[in-house]
Amino acid sequence: MLLLLLAYLGGVLTLLSPCILPVLPFVFARADRPFLRSTLPLLLGMALTFTVVASLAAVGSQWVAQANQVGRWVALVLMAVFAIALLWPTLADHLLAPFQRIGARLSARADAADAAGRGGAWTSLLIGIATGLLWAPCAGPILGLVLTGAALNGASVGTSSLLLAYALGAVTALALAVWVGGRVFRALQARLGLGNVVRRVLGVAALLAVVAIGLGWDTGLLTRLSAVSTARIEQGLLDAVPGTQPAAPPMMMASGQAGAPLPVEGTLPTLDGATGWLNSPPLSREQLHGKVVLIDFWTYSCINCLRAMPFVHEWAQRYRDHGLVVIGVHTPEFAFERDPRNVVKAVQQLKVEYPVALDNQYAIWRAFNNRYWPAHYFVDAQGNIRGHQFGEGNYAHSEQVIRRLLVEAGQTELPPPADPAAADLQGVATQADMGNLRSPETYLGHARAEQFASPGGQRADAAFGYTLPSTLALNQWGLSGQWRVNDEAAQLQQAGGRIAFQFHARDLHLVLAPGEDGKPVRFRVLLDGKPLPAADAGADVAADGTGTVNEHRLHQLIRQRGTIGPHRFEIEFLDAGVQAYAFTFG
Repeated sequence: MLLLLLAYLGGVLTLLSPCILPVLPFVFARADRPFLRSTLPLLLGMALTFTVVASLAAVGSQWVAQANQVGRWVALVLMAVFAIALLWPTLADHLLAPFQRIGARLSARADAADAAGRGGAWTSLLIGIATGLLWAPCAGPILGLVLTGAALNGASVGTSSLLLAYALGAVTALALAVWVGGRVFRALQARLGLGNVVRRVLGVAALLAVVAIGLGWDTGLLTRLSAVSTARIEQGLLDAVPGTQPAAPPMMMASGQAGAPLPVEGTLPTLDGATGWLNSPPLSREQLHGKVVLIDFWTYSCINCLRAMPFVHEWAQRYRDHGLVVIGVHTPEFAFERDPRNVVKAVQQLKVEYPVALDNQYAIWRAFNNRYWPAHYFVDAQGNIRGHQFGEGNYAHSEQVIRRLLVEAGQTELPPPADPAAADLQGVATQADMGNLRSPETYLGHARAEQFASPGGQRADAAFGYTLPSTLALNQWGLSGQWRVNDEAAQLQQAGGRIAFQFHARDLHLVLAPGEDGKPVRFRVLLDGKPLPAADAGADVAADGTGTVNEHRLHQLIRQRGTIGPHRFEIEFLDAGVQAYAFTFG
């Protein structure tokens, strides 16, 4: 119930965001009509369309994305006809005869029905459904939480309920705005006789909105027009609700003290949902009875997982002869992480020796009700979950829990605990410089992209020639060259394309993959428009700032050794085909 309320409030805040601007002309065009028969059905149609499309999109199926684009263009045609009907109702009857039933007559019938005191609801509902296909709410922290959970946990009643709550929140705010606007409209109409003028102004506004949406101008302009940012408000709401943050919460001790009892948080779920096993035959819950078990949810392109992995390796080696079993559950985030060949290669490169369950269907993930990478669950010898750790850090505390559970299981001669400060951490495993970390994880695929600043916005699932802005604000990014952006990644169509990001962090990583043909892709890195200094080259960049993408994985491109500050990162690809998924920082 709390999450439903949170989603609803996030929807209400949409009214303060510039992303609502493209649909306002269509909504206010009916502000002078009865609310229950005109405005309310229109708004409910918008909410219904958004909920259905977003629920389907959460599954991540490619055909859904394509269907959504088709629906978007159908909606644009409907809205264009509707706008022309607002401007010239009589002319529309003659010029748009084939479309009268879905365009001009929508408005005419609604007017006639309203004047006669009947009907009009179905017309408004249809317009609302079409408008809903044009509505792309700003993906702030709250909607991002809802959509991320939907993508990970699949379509469900709970997912659709959260999306519907978000849409209804936006509808409530719009209804209030229309009520206020409607009163103004009626005042103008009654006192100044400007009803037809206002109607035509709304028609022009609606037609301009159709043109802007069709050409993609709305996406690029609205990222720069935000006079009121709701991100901080939404983040404040999230901070106030326990369990909604992706950041690592405190460790699991009941009182936070070393001697406090470890509560029972549940029982170890079945591991039968694994689609395969590495380094071990399939393990069952029954086979693990009598052992202390550490379940480690990870995925191999996740920088947070890679930074936590050396400590998991240390625990697995230090306590394997004392009753500890470590099981890595590899739950993919990107499609390429579902390929067992890629995971096998990553396991070998990362020198993972303990059992790894492949969780390609998210069965184990859902059984634990998990939402984090990495996530560690500590299970006692009786099969009870006695603690958890979400995210990086708290390594000494986690080892304390392991040792306590081993002692409970009868182990008396444990080796001394490891010293996290003495760990030999190199490359991507080096812990993040949290004091200088000002840039968040940023996805390049259109399903979760934020802060995209190239003129014209992203063109989903279509090849397009992008250009880079001359300047970028902190954490804005853009593309240059011919790219095709799908839901997960941006794929370069011609050699010479670039990606730029204005960041503030010690380390910059980019999840990259070669093209579908597997051919390596060469690149070079620039910092503030100049060749990358050799001292700041990441593990995957040569001293001259060049490198090659020949694997599906995270690439460390920058590790600054001097003073940390804001910089403009650019990477130029000398070959076509590269796929870019997400930036991460440290």
